[in-house]
Amino acid sequence: MRKLLFVAGLGMGGMLLLAQNRPQTSGGLMSVQMIITVEARHGKDVPSLNQQDVMAHERNERLQVTDVVPLLGEHAGLELFLLLDDASSTSLGSQFGDLRQFIETLPATTSVGVAYMHHGTVDIAQNVTADHSRAAEALRLPLFSGGPSPYLSFSDLIKRWQGNSARRGVVLVTSGVDSLGGLGPMNPYLDSAIADAQRQGIVVYAIYMPSAGHAGHSLWRMNWAQSHLAQIAELTGGEAYMLGFGPPISFAPYLEDVAEHLAHQYRVTVLFKPAPTAAFRDVRFITEVPNAELVSASRVYVPTGREEPRR
Repeated sequence: MRKLLFVAGLGMGGMLLLAQNRPQTSGGLMSVQMIITVEARHGKDVPSLNQQDVMAHERNERLQVTDVVPLLGEHAGLELFLLLDDASSTSLGSQFGDLRQFIETLPATTSVGVAYMHHGTVDIAQNVTADHSRAAEALRLPLFSGGPSPYLSFSDLIKRWQGNSARRGVVLVTSGVDSLGGLGPMNPYLDSAIADAQRQGIVVYAIYMPSAGHAGHSLWRMNWAQSHLAQIAELTGGEAYMLGFGPPISFAPYLEDVAEHLAHQYRVTVLFKPAPTAAFRDVRFITEVPNAELVSASRVYVPTGREEPRR
């Protein structure tokens, strides 16, 4: 099994990143919570982190990290949607066993939903629920009517998703082919979907699944589509999984990797200098802990606000 993570030929890492919906201030600085994933550089033993182990930078400026909380126990809450493309080939049905096992073996602290991309909107077959068996039963075969842009459907899911958890993620199963937004380096629907996810702190784990019909065997379309999937995964802090241009033999290795990422995450609080308006800000994380690699998105959405006057 080969895991490909790329955007225009660049390598990527996976990360989960969450900006607070409401601004908070600390000593005149903006406090933003983010969720990062730790990976082992070698082997499978993932190191643990403490607050002093994480350093953050905005370009060349060091940022203050005020808290690092492992997302375990009482902090392990997660809402996760499986978003499948109704334009997928019939071979998607052969992956239902792996998808059901993934859903049913998720921790009890994870609520799972199942939805389908359908004509630029989303068909929510099962909203997020702690009943994993109920979520697994919502899986169905594609209707071959996914619509021209999977990213419009993705944005529609975000608009309709009233998240109650500090962590939210999406396992996105699609070819990524977007005939409406165009094939090439510029795609406005992809850009909007990335911005929507970043603003809400939603990470994307993208699994490539060929489309039914002509789009499923057009090398030109598939090449750009895979690049777009890699882009939305990287910029939202996730990863993209694909094995050439054909359907995966099994989703199991991909889903195991997703579960591994979800099991090694931390909520990090970082302070930014306030700006006149809310905006996306560059951020990168490093650590000196041996064998530990912090994988993260390249930017985070930082709201703006003013401190209440001191009395």
